[in-house]
Amino acid sequence: MPYVISTAAASLTFVVSILFTVLLLHQAPSILDSPIEYLKGVGPLKGDMLRKELGIFTFRDLLEHFPLRHIDKTKVDDIYSITLQTEYIQVAGKITHMEVLGQKSAKRLVAQLQDGTGTLELAWFQGIHWVQKTVQEGQRYLVYGRTGFFNGKPQMTHPDVEPLSEVNTDGKSYLEPIYPTTEKLKARGLSAKQMGKLTSALLAQVSEKDIPENIPAHILQRLQYVGRFKAICDIHFPRSAEDYSRAVDRLKFEEFFVAQVRLGMMRLSRQRYSKGVVFSSVGDRFNTFYHKYLPFELTGAQKRVLKEIRADTGRPHQMNRLLQGDVGSGKTIVALLSMLLAADNGFQSCMMAPTEILAQQHYTSLLELLKDMPVQVRLITGSTKTKARRIILHQLKEGVVDIIVGTHAVIEDKVEFKNLGLAIVDEQHRFGVAQRAALWKKAVIPPHVLVMTATPIPRTLAMTAYGDLDYSIMNELPPGRQPVATVHRFENYRAKVMEFVRTEIEQGRQAYIIYPLIEESETLSYEDLMQGYEQVKSFFPEPRYRISMVHGRMSAEQKEVNMSRFVKGDTHIMVSTTVIEVGVNVPNASIMVIESAEKFGLSQLHQLRGRVGRGSEKSFCILLTSPKLSNDAKERLKTICATNDGFKIAEKDLELRGPGQIEGTKQSGLLNFKLASLVNDKALLDAAKHYAEEVLDKDENLEAAENVPLKIFLLSQKGKTAWSKIS
Repeated sequence: MPYVISTAAASLTFVVSILFTVLLLHQAPSILDSPIEYLKGVGPLKGDMLRKELGIFTFRDLLEHFPLRHIDKTKVDDIYSITLQTEYIQVAGKITHMEVLGQKSAKRLVAQLQDGTGTLELAWFQGIHWVQKTVQEGQRYLVYGRTGFFNGKPQMTHPDVEPLSEVNTDGKSYLEPIYPTTEKLKARGLSAKQMGKLTSALLAQVSEKDIPENIPAHILQRLQYVGRFKAICDIHFPRSAEDYSRAVDRLKFEEFFVAQVRLGMMRLSRQRYSKGVVFSSVGDRFNTFYHKYLPFELTGAQKRVLKEIRADTGRPHQMNRLLQGDVGSGKTIVALLSMLLAADNGFQSCMMAPTEILAQQHYTSLLELLKDMPVQVRLITGSTKTKARRIILHQLKEGVVDIIVGTHAVIEDKVEFKNLGLAIVDEQHRFGVAQRAALWKKAVIPPHVLVMTATPIPRTLAMTAYGDLDYSIMNELPPGRQPVATVHRFENYRAKVMEFVRTEIEQGRQAYIIYPLIEESETLSYEDLMQGYEQVKSFFPEPRYRISMVHGRMSAEQKEVNMSRFVKGDTHIMVSTTVIEVGVNVPNASIMVIESAEKFGLSQLHQLRGRVGRGSEKSFCILLTSPKLSNDAKERLKTICATNDGFKIAEKDLELRGPGQIEGTKQSGLLNFKLASLVNDKALLDAAKHYAEEVLDKDENLEAAENVPLKIFLLSQKGKTAWSKIS
């Protein structure tokens, strides 16, 4: 009887929860969902411009279009005080001269502003017609903007200008927001100042009920954060710099906190509801390979990851694990041992790679490692002949095949498994979510999932982009591997670099020479590559030296042929674009020369460097650049030469480029923060993760009264944010 009562109570709770959720989803529309053209002062024409230029579609979008900074309109500096160290400044004076210089695309409007202490040149390169209508010679103006020096004199380009008579002069501090805008919007009367007026008008129409709280009260109290409505008001129109700072901190925390709660709920849901096959024992095939055929002693990191995988697959829930392995850390052996574990428990495994050559390489490697083992391995790619494909598909369906290696060909409808238990995806970011999902559906009970990447992910990025997965890190090199020596040389050292390459080739080694691929200009990059190829041939004349070349314009078949020649050692040098960035394994290649290395990102340089140093011989990576380098380029080159640690490199890459450009994260809506920074706000991210875990530990369905506002907010965000998962 008690069981019946508890079951009925649980059912009632479940029904109430469903009804509550339905009610939440059908709330009355908020004023903030109103189209932006309905706001007084906007209208259809300006509304269309705001949508196109700034992505502002609704009242809410306008409130979330935060100011870049604030200026105290009562604080005016002298022009005389401008130095090379001055960044932004506000000055006041009279426009004494205006004229248009240059023609067509080089045309610019310049004006002279004088205040009695000096002269400041103002310059506009866009919106000249609009400026000429709004700024008049002989009138006094308040001018604000970023300063610089041109021909030794102070200059301000595209400043904010307003008549001095319109400025508040009652002596009270007045912080005016400066909003991001564009020249097209300014020309339509939507300057930074006008954006502020629209935002002020909107805030006058809304109240706390329109901007309800979404963080539990006890967290706000413990962190001494202001409420959400006040934070929104203060980030736009603060009374003091302190009010603004408090508002920013609270809203940054909110972004991180909501993301971490969302990820936590996804993880809990997967752990609770995702069924998984159970690998209950470690059997003969695993043990035989481990004790008799393992080519080297496993590193501590490899052993740790195998224990994690063993624990995951021993439970009746689907494993969903991201394996980050630095270049050359031995992910393939971990994958193989995991697949042998599956085979020992009567399950098949699939290993999917993004390119035919990488799939072929994995297949060849597995065949060599398993040559004395009773394990059936097959390869299926787009190039597999019809007759062979038919046989493989039949064997796969009958359960004869233990391990299938392939490209996206393995997810075709015709590919059927008898009992798929483990799916491994190599270089996961190269497959779309839909492609990966198609693989999981090839079994009644979803297979365990191991996604592998050789692109190390910074901890802060992993916490946010991949927080719904369990993830493992391998950052040790297997025995016998030597770190690659990396040096930077300018182009005038080219002859010496090529002579060094020649010395290595004469000792039986091979070399890569890599050219950048400039996506915006394929023609230019192709011409650069062909010129480079001819230059390489002049240093290494045929027939004494044999050279392969691979680039994006080649057919897939030609690419495979040329790559295979290099892999087999039939050619000495591989001239290529970045198509060889991932996966190619040629242990005999000991030199990587990267041309125009300043054009590559840090992670890409690290990936390219990882193509050498795969054998026991000392290997070298030489970065060739022009003498003229930006500060960012210098920093990248300094970093890559100083360390082989992919995780340190990834942290630096995140710092230099930001998360939006880090490979493999672009599809994650979790990174679309308006205020928070994964680089600068690590402490806030840690705090948000802590409090999110605390909330979900006590109330994983967010049913407690204090968590209801958070649940409402999360439901309101569904469909608006690409909360994508990587598997």
